[in-house]
Amino acid sequence: MSRVRRAVASPPVEECLTAAYWDLTVFGVSVVVGAGIFTVTASTFGNITGPALSVSFIIAAVTCGLAALCYAEFASTLPVAGSAYTFSYATFGELTAWIIGWDLILEFAVGAAVVAKGWSSYLGTVFGFSGGVVSIGPLELDWGALLIVAVVTTLLALGTKLSANVSAVITAIKVAVVVLVVIVGAFYVKAANFSPFIPPSEVGRGGSGTGINQSVFSLLTGAESSHYGWYGLLAGASIVFFAFIGFDVVATTAEETKNPQRDVARGILASLAIVTVLYVSVSIVLSGMVSYADLRDKGQDGHPNLATAFELNGVGWAAKVISIGALAGLTTVVMVLILGLSRVLFAMARDGLLPRELAQTGSHGTPVRITVLVGVLTAAAATVFPISKLEEMVNVGTLFAFILVSAGVIVLRRTRPDLERGFRAPWVPLLPILSIAACGWLMLNLTALTWIRFGVWMVIGVAFYLLYGRRHSVLAQREAERAL
Repeated sequence: MSRVRRAVASPPVEECLTAAYWDLTVFGVSVVVGAGIFTVTASTFGNITGPALSVSFIIAAVTCGLAALCYAEFASTLPVAGSAYTFSYATFGELTAWIIGWDLILEFAVGAAVVAKGWSSYLGTVFGFSGGVVSIGPLELDWGALLIVAVVTTLLALGTKLSANVSAVITAIKVAVVVLVVIVGAFYVKAANFSPFIPPSEVGRGGSGTGINQSVFSLLTGAESSHYGWYGLLAGASIVFFAFIGFDVVATTAEETKNPQRDVARGILASLAIVTVLYVSVSIVLSGMVSYADLRDKGQDGHPNLATAFELNGVGWAAKVISIGALAGLTTVVMVLILGLSRVLFAMARDGLLPRELAQTGSHGTPVRITVLVGVLTAAAATVFPISKLEEMVNVGTLFAFILVSAGVIVLRRTRPDLERGFRAPWVPLLPILSIAACGWLMLNLTALTWIRFGVWMVIGVAFYLLYGRRHSVLAQREAERAL
């Protein structure tokens, strides 16, 4: 009980009351616009949904909004803005905290790898080669992804931080690139490219989109493929969900908000609305610029990007500008994801669930060992694995975390109604139940192979906890001392 009370103590007044509704809206747009729109939009349109991509974005946006409101209450109960791992440790106990932490490792590490591969593909567009990939025997190594991960990891290990001014400039560049796509691309829209809006279902080439490579929902209902058709539209929503990842960060700002009960919900929903309009606009323009059949299987690993659509229309200058802007924006996203993962691992190591030696900091005050470890793991994933396999793993991990968070809101309302909450989600338990259902629905529309990989990852995590974490944790050591 005392552990919870200490964890949820209110922060000093002078540290609060700094952010308003508009601040949260701007923050939300700056956090979310970037990785997903540059990495998954074109490939999902060309290979999975066709012109119906805009509907997939709307489905993902609604799901994200429900989950973000739940996360806002979940996170605002703690003054330490941000860590679902820390919060769950204080309220639900060690095992649940470990599961969420293990899930966050998957989300951040694989997310950084996806963005790094996207960075590599845009690097190829800027310098006129087919992505940063080189074949070494049977392996195809993405040296472009390796390069950006190595540079960012080195900077973080040295304690380098982006200034607020640099972050603001890069945010402006990212948004400007998205607007450029919409404005310039609109001049190349052809009505014929929107037909058929929902292409007929197609059995994937080389086994893609069939068997365990198709969505769980299509398997359960006896469909032959989740490429195009209604199954493709639903599968597309599960994939473009990646473009909205980051709203959980916005939800953690309740403790710094002037009027959290009013401004947090408004800030989340307003920024979500702006981002959704941008994303839907991009998807509509993209669908009109090129036929999905012409775009599919283009680019690195059959994974085209936004610049690819402009290249196919002969607008080389726009493709270059988009690629340069994407390089700048994606660089900061890789940095933030690697930084976020290193801090989650640092907290887990400090609690003894991972070897405590990893929590040691260097001369710059940064956890150098953990940062280097994160960089190596991220580089390995980004260098070797295809981007399409990685992005689904990010989504299944994030959606699973959102389900736990939404369920946590219901549980805590019943078990600890006395806790101070900077923000209270409306319509509990209805809203969390809708969030759980929406996230579960998107998970069902990810491939069966993704579920298998996720299951293996979680089994490994539970096994590690039972064999190591449970016996070496700080909590276990304290209980052992009390027993003596």
